Amino acid sequence: MTIDMLIVLAVIALAVYLFASEKLSVDLTAIIVMVVLIMTGVVSPSEGISGFSNTATVTVAAMFILSAALQKTGAVNFLGEVSSKTFKFNFWVGLIGTMILVGTASAFINNTPVVAIFIPIMLGVAATNKISPSRLLMPISFASMFGGVCTLIGTSTNILVSSIAVQHGLPALGMFEFTKMGLVFFGVGMLYMTLFGVRLIPDRAPEDSLTDKYRMNDYLTDIILLSDAKSVGKRVADSPLVKELEIDILEIIRNGQRMLVPVSDIVLKENDLLRVRCDIKKLQQLKERVGIQMKSDCQLHDGDFQCEDLALTEVVVAPNSRLIGKTIKSSYFRNIFHSTALAVRHRGQLYNMGFTDMPLNAGDAILVETRREHYDALKNNKNFVIVSDIETPQYRKNKIISAVAVIAGVIVTAALGIIPIMVGAIIGAIAMVIIGCITLEEAYDAIDWKVIFLLGGIISLGVALEKTGTAMYLSGKMIQFLGGLGPVAIVAALYLLTSMLTETMSNNATAVLLAPIAIAAADAMGVNPTPFLMAIAFAASASFMTPVGYQTNTMIYGVGQYRFTDFTKVGAPLNLIFWILATLLIPVFFPF
Repeated sequence: MTIDMLIVLAVIALAVYLFASEKLSVDLTAIIVMVVLIMTGVVSPSEGISGFSNTATVTVAAMFILSAALQKTGAVNFLGEVSSKTFKFNFWVGLIGTMILVGTASAFINNTPVVAIFIPIMLGVAATNKISPSRLLMPISFASMFGGVCTLIGTSTNILVSSIAVQHGLPALGMFEFTKMGLVFFGVGMLYMTLFGVRLIPDRAPEDSLTDKYRMNDYLTDIILLSDAKSVGKRVADSPLVKELEIDILEIIRNGQRMLVPVSDIVLKENDLLRVRCDIKKLQQLKERVGIQMKSDCQLHDGDFQCEDLALTEVVVAPNSRLIGKTIKSSYFRNIFHSTALAVRHRGQLYNMGFTDMPLNAGDAILVETRREHYDALKNNKNFVIVSDIETPQYRKNKIISAVAVIAGVIVTAALGIIPIMVGAIIGAIAMVIIGCITLEEAYDAIDWKVIFLLGGIISLGVALEKTGTAMYLSGKMIQFLGGLGPVAIVAALYLLTSMLTETMSNNATAVLLAPIAIAAADAMGVNPTPFLMAIAFAASASFMTPVGYQTNTMIYGVGQYRFTDFTKVGAPLNLIFWILATLLIPVFFPF
């Protein structure tokens, strides 16, 4: 084993640790991998940055724009409205119909915006029909993965695996080359969720309002300042309520009007009504304090937070948000987003006190009070997914047909081999801007730059695996243990290994790590590498066992009030079923 091979193995170990532990963001980890490989001389500078010009990276960036353009026209929202109406007939008709629509849409556009649009729609269905949201959100997340594996453009991992194949002198994977196996997964997945999966999801009682869902009456209350209160005449920041009791004053209502200037700068007056956040112990201290009158009706409702100037809404920290790893306090949440965080649902637990110093994770649901003048900025901020929209979004409905036609053109030209998928996606993205489906600024914002930098950085690891012979070395070890059982055993092993890794780390990083090894194994065994690559591609995009294995699972984690074990209970049998199906059928659809 050479020094370069040892360096590559060390870098792999470091990358897997950082990806799995989430100590650093995935894009930063990928860039660190690239820099280490360049600095150690394992790859040249041009080889190190080659990932940024890779066809997969460029194609994925263009597909983000295409997906966003279709979303801006309201086409996906229309599908959501159609699906919500089917629940009036029957729960199972509605659920199956919704899963089919989500899966079908996810086969051709990025599944993250699809699920983001369906979340508030499904929450509305749950509230209207008195259904637990948990029974609706997990099925649509899983359905988006069922659909994503059916086409080349259904998931970025498929595009990436195809690009790696081309780099190794193999033909690119076709637009519908995944479809036969993908439809088997789609059908079996739908059947499993209908017969077993939904029944395994805990049927948690639906909440009628956000105040109930976040137990706001346990930690929020209204008090009235009397003339003899020590805080009268003092700025909020200097008042004894804040200095001595360390109570968080969220809002001040004076003469029936909410004060809209920054709360900390307001000088308190007699008869001011203060909305405060505190625990039970401090609430008792408030009751005993001179000059403080507790409002007789202290039960708060959603309407107490809704007015012409203010709105109560629920947001989810997006999978690639800049808030990940930061706290409410360190991110200057109130100043930057002009909103007050009232509570956080983090990793299945509700936090209503002391959460401002807690690092945020993707999928955390935050209850926020925001001024209506800043609501649009909050809704359009890529750091969040709005799940309780207080206003109907404005869509460019007159552009729906044009947007669908462009998407269809990209798919058809790629499927017929008229132009490469990268070229078609770029032309399609430009067309979307020119015909007005999306503005140029919206196009830039639509690109998930964390994913782009992840791909750009981590592809250098694939180059290093191939260049140093590490891929050949690792594939040799695999063949040594399993080669005697035949190539089918290698398919089974690659699928299982990919499935396990992608539950804890980036699916794209997993594909980059294992695809070169799969190709080297195929060369050593003298068989067609396509079945091995397909095993990796399908496994990397079918992550059901954890809420962090795939971004759509992460999005529904907090808002669906799931626990980590809910995904394991429902997803583990599905992962096992897909593994068996892949082992049996991939060699049939993609012969050696």
